[in-house]
This record gives sequence, structure tokens and C-alpha cells, in this order.
Amino acid sequence: MSNVYPSSHPLVGHKLTKLRDSATKPKKFRELVREIAALLTYEATLDLKTLPKMVETPMGTAEGIELAERVGLVPILRAGLGMVEGVWELIPNAEVWHIGLYRDEETLQPVEYYNKLPVAPTVDVCLVLDPMLATGGSAVATVDILKRWGARRIKFVGILAAPEGIAALQEAHPDVNIHIGAVDSHLNDIGYIVPGLGDAGDRQFGTG
Repeated sequence: MSNVYPSSHPLVGHKLTKLRDSATKPKKFRELVREIAALLTYEATLDLKTLPKMVETPMGTAEGIELAERVGLVPILRAGLGMVEGVWELIPNAEVWHIGLYRDEETLQPVEYYNKLPVAPTVDVCLVLDPMLATGGSAVATVDILKRWGARRIKFVGILAAPEGIAALQEAHPDVNIHIGAVDSHLNDIGYIVPGLGDAGDRQFGTG
């Protein structure tokens, strides 16, 4: 899994344990999703290109850097929405483009219902945001859409993954790095990650 980066950060593990707990209420669940998203983004953006920049401090001149690449956030509706605020806290100038997909519960295949991408790419790096990489269908479909759009650098940022979802995304798009909080055991017969945390969308929005 050379392009898969599970987080080993203690804070991610601590917060993920709370996120998994079935007793965690929607308000706290949303807070944890936001916080974990920020921590994972910190790891996923280590290779962003920078330019030198000089600034005046109260005590003199300092050499620094500034980002040289524009970042776009692509949350997969609806569960991915909860990750946006956490990433924005680190990259406030990031653009956000929404792609709506839902999983057909019989076929487990993604169905696109919303896409508001502009005519041509306006960013250099796209971060696909989705808490769960389960079957991988939604992630693969989203990357398909972004590549047709013309996106050149795409990364997936998620909280939990199943080996099946990782394999599907790697097979379809081996150039997309996968930054994940943890890799779980497997998918069950209805396509949910085990042990997982249940339905991330329902638990965020209190609809479960």
C-alpha cells in the first residue's frame, strides 16, 4: 500500500476512538470530524509547493515562505461536508467544490446527482474529502469526474477505510495518494466498514 498513509498521530487515534463510540452525540461527532480532518490535512499537505517571502517583523526582516499552489476541497455530499471546516481552519483560501453522490443500497454503486464544478480547473491540488472509504465507489467516481475536469493532482483524505475501498481506489487511480485516519478490518454484507463507526452522514446530522 505504497500510496496509503494511515495516521500514526496520537491525537488522531484518541479522537477517532471517541468518534467510533456509539454513545457520541451528533454535536460532539461533528466536532471530532472537523478536528480529525484538520489533523489529516496537516499530513496530506506536507508536499505543497512554496515560494520564498520576506516579511518585516517588529524586530527586523525575516525570511519565510508562502504557498505557491491553489488548493481545492471537494467534499463528497453529504458526509464530506463535515470535514470542510477543519481543512478551512488550516487553508482559509481553499476553494470548495461540491460533488453529490449517493450509494445505491442494492447495487452499492455510486449515483451522481450534483456537480457544480466550473468549466476549467481553478486550483492546482484537489483534496477529495469523505469520512469513509468503504467500497471505494464514490471515491473512484469523484476522481473520475475531477480528472475529466482536468485536475492534475488529486489526494483522498478520509477518516476510516476498508481494505476493499483502498484496493478499488488504487486499481482505478494508482496516482491518487490516500491519507486516512485508520484502516479497518473489512466490509460487511451491506457494504459498511467493520468495526467502523456506522453511517458517518447519519451520525453527523442526527438522522440515524
